[in-house]
Amino acid sequence: MEKDSGIEWQEYKIGELFEVTTSKKKFNAVDVIFGGAYRYVARGESNNGIRGYITEDEKYLNESNTISFGQDTATMFYQSAPYFTGDKIKVFRPKKHIKLNRNIAQIFIASMKKAFANFSWGSSSYNVSVLNSTKIQLPTIKKNNASQIAFDFIENFIATLQAQRLATLQAYLVATGLSDYKLTSEEETVLDQYENIEWGKFRLGVLFEKVNTSKLPFKADELPKEMIGNYTLPCLTSSFKNQGLNYFVPKEGATILKNVISIPSNSDVYRAYFQSNEFTILSDAYAIRWNFSDVSLSPKQYLFAVQCINKVTNLSIYSYKNKLGGWNVVKNKYIQLPVKDNKPNYTVMETLISAMQKVAIKNLVEYLDVRIANTSETIQ
Repeated sequence: MEKDSGIEWQEYKIGELFEVTTSKKKFNAVDVIFGGAYRYVARGESNNGIRGYITEDEKYLNESNTISFGQDTATMFYQSAPYFTGDKIKVFRPKKHIKLNRNIAQIFIASMKKAFANFSWGSSSYNVSVLNSTKIQLPTIKKNNASQIAFDFIENFIATLQAQRLATLQAYLVATGLSDYKLTSEEETVLDQYENIEWGKFRLGVLFEKVNTSKLPFKADELPKEMIGNYTLPCLTSSFKNQGLNYFVPKEGATILKNVISIPSNSDVYRAYFQSNEFTILSDAYAIRWNFSDVSLSPKQYLFAVQCINKVTNLSIYSYKNKLGGWNVVKNKYIQLPVKDNKPNYTVMETLISAMQKVAIKNLVEYLDVRIANTSETIQ
């Protein structure tokens, strides 16, 4: 495809493409009040790095149509709207000769991620000098005997790729029945009566027990990030990327877990996840399971519990300087669950999550229809 279209790849220094600047002002997540009008971009790997929305002095807003870069996490995102930032965020502002939009940014970001592929979390080496001198590869085309970045090719290529992915997702939703987002009468009722749900407080150590696991003789940086040979079992660390499952170990000697909740114990993002597939524990994290033998939580009920747990653990007040701690601390936290006769109301938990999933799927299906139509018009 590249050969036929005259496209070649050429190296460029980031400093040739972007002005790498420090944020106008860094806002500490511990001090800010969320619920404002502008994005607050931190070093997280999800939701475009957006930790929440805040309102501060607008003169400290960073420009839209830039790329935010986590200096010690190598996380980078295209920012389409003005934003504030947390600590150690660099702003990549395109130079005058560089065309940048959402689609073009995807190629830049993919190439930069490749350049930083050997990055290890916590590195402090990505200062402005290093960033400016880092080389990335971009598609180019010759015009007037000179190589230029092939912006038109990039836009068309990304639009085509998006159309293919959107069609695949649409087909998956149809094949799995998820495209049927019609609410049942029970689901409509639980949404209509949400304000009338009775809630009760429960100590996590009463509801859940920590799962004991065998210690593995591996270090994360020694393990593959893809399935290789007998390294086929995902293992859990404190990372919040891919639900903490970023490495693989052999099944032999490992405690294999499934249908439990995982929680990091050494992180600045204490986000719990429901793990529905087989995995094991490597380090800096642990798993908990429902403590009552007379009731087995369904996946939807586990998902409900996860959101309740995250309300008391995944808070902005926790960081590497102010760690939440392990199960010995978390087990004494209290969460709220729907109740009936002073016991968790499992029916409401199940039905409410089911209804919320359908509402989300409805939005996704409608979004897909619009995006597929718009993307088709973009492809040249």
